[in-house]
Amino acid sequence: MERISIRMGDITTVEVDAIVNAANSTLLGGAGVDGMIHWAAGSGLLEECRSIGWCPTGEARITAGYNLPARYVIHTVGPVYGVDRENAPRLLASCYENCLSLAVQHTIRTLAFPAISCGAYGYPVEEACKIALDTTISFLERNEIPEKVFFVLYSCRDYNAYWEYYATKMANG
Repeated sequence: MERISIRMGDITTVEVDAIVNAANSTLLGGAGVDGMIHWAAGSGLLEECRSIGWCPTGEARITAGYNLPARYVIHTVGPVYGVDRENAPRLLASCYENCLSLAVQHTIRTLAFPAISCGAYGYPVEEACKIALDTTISFLERNEIPEKVFFVLYSCRDYNAYWEYYATKMANG
């Protein structure tokens, strides 16, 4: 699918309409991607997140991008693998579906995702990338927006897992 691109890098530097933040439920910043996004966006992001309150696992909220190259940040709370194990696949798919739905509502043409829940939340990347890509491909087949979705992976391990699954999926139709 030509509307998907997988790359390695820092999601805070990607020039797209919106980036997705793998947030915690408070939306007030944390470790990993969440901390990087809050640091790069500046204090305006934290203030707007405070006004939102919180976000339940599997849902998504949208804010301005502030000092980021992206116009928007879509915050989603992924499942903690060891805690949400039974519901983790459904909750993770819901993260992607809700982010993509917000992209449609806000006419976001280009969107970048990190590997949601694969860091501190312990989701095995080999399982998570299948959910991420399958959910996104299915959504894009039904919707014209976003026009392009980037998966921006910070580690070689995550990049390789996403790329291998995507290449196999495209080869097998």
